[in-house]
Amino acid sequence: MPIYQYYEIFPDGSESDPFEVIHKMSDPPIKFHPKSGNPVKKCLGKPNLNTIYSDLENKQKLDPSNLHKKGFTQYKKDKTTGRYYKTAGKDANAPEEIDPN
Repeated sequence: MPIYQYYEIFPDGSESDPFEVIHKMSDPPIKFHPKSGNPVKKCLGKPNLNTIYSDLENKQKLDPSNLHKKGFTQYKKDKTTGRYYKTAGKDANAPEEIDPN
């Protein structure tokens, strides 16, 4: 279930720090603070998405030993001949080299 943030509105009009409430998306937003009974206002916040990637992380994921461990087969192209040579993988049915011509 998603976590929603709300501000409590005090009698003097000031707002509290945001607090979190877990409820279904189909449930209506809460109108009052569950403990104090004061009115609340729903916060609009950014979603918590991991969008930070680094070159090092990508390099580690594409490392031949990691690909071999995960069950993938990797081929690298030889620039002079144009052939692809197997650099990672444990599939016995995968060819050791591929000639695209």
